[in-house]
Amino acid sequence: MKKILIVGAGFSGAVIARELAEVGFYDITVIDERNHIAGNCFTQRDAKTNVMEHVYGPHIFNTSNERVWNYIQKFGEFVPNINRVKAVTAKGVFSMPLNLLTINQFFGTNLNPREAAEFIQAKGNSSIIEPKNFEEQALKLMGKELYENFFKDYTIKQWGCDPKELPASILSRLPIRFNYDDNYYNSKYQGIPRNGYTEIVANILNHERIKIILQTKYTKDQNDTFDHVFYAGPIDAYFNFSLGRLAYRSIYFEKEIFDGEDYQGNPVINYCTENVPYTRIHEHKHFTPWEKHEKSIYFKEYSKETEKDDIPYYPKRLAADKELLNSYRKLAEKENNITFIGRLGTYRYMDMHHVIDESLQISELFIQNRTQNFFKFLNIEG
Repeated sequence: MKKILIVGAGFSGAVIARELAEVGFYDITVIDERNHIAGNCFTQRDAKTNVMEHVYGPHIFNTSNERVWNYIQKFGEFVPNINRVKAVTAKGVFSMPLNLLTINQFFGTNLNPREAAEFIQAKGNSSIIEPKNFEEQALKLMGKELYENFFKDYTIKQWGCDPKELPASILSRLPIRFNYDDNYYNSKYQGIPRNGYTEIVANILNHERIKIILQTKYTKDQNDTFDHVFYAGPIDAYFNFSLGRLAYRSIYFEKEIFDGEDYQGNPVINYCTENVPYTRIHEHKHFTPWEKHEKSIYFKEYSKETEKDDIPYYPKRLAADKELLNSYRKLAEKENNITFIGRLGTYRYMDMHHVIDESLQISELFIQNRTQNFFKFLNIEG
């Protein structure tokens, strides 16, 4: 039997642990610094309201990858859920992503899809041929009015920097729709687990060859007692930040209990103006509309630069970060019997379905004894 250590009990670590355990050739130990499994997807019942709480922020599972969808459903029931986000701007409340209803309401028009596409194209800055950053991409795509009302201040609050410093690719996640579809995602499959994400991850980890140890910090000397390590922690932390710290944005919440059935009438509402310090409010009972609760809980979400004791959420991946990451990758290539996995281990923004798909690929390659450098065999760019 080969002994495997997996650092991190979120989806990355859990899926790899389960896939290796199923083969029967490995004994797997999963450790995590926190006192719970499931990482940032951790859910639990709020003690005062019994609402299922997404402790580290809301997660709506969505994917068009049938393999991932079939895989995750083996470990729990997913109830169909469409995420419909609203945005509070200086001109009122609108649907997100930008769609035909948003356009007509915002501009006071009554355009059909063809007319709206022509209208927005005329609003866009045609002098920008190849957008070099987020702001240029937005101005080219939608023009000044929509950009400044929906994206500029929100982006500054979320990322803590001028939108000109951010890559143009970020905006591709929120396209303009010239129909009345207000579904936040384009994915074929969308849902939320009936009993929360913690149960799903627990079921994935429920195998006789998997041992889970919580509230345990990883140290490099543990490598010597295992045949291979899968590391889902921050790649710069693994090297004790010897070359410097990669930049992340972190988020924190002000949690409130509402003595009534419905605080805001929607799961997520974005606040797009600079005079409101938080980026959004999420009301968690709306993620489980099949449940009934007399009271509600809602979170005001704030964004900040990640400091030493903060939980890193979103890799900033600015130019200096990519350069530093490549330096850490060179160090990683010199390590033996370790694979860096997940959002923190590879310093990329990843949704749950991306994490699961990649973890399945990693497991297959490892079982086939193709254990060359992770960044190389999945062709991950800097």
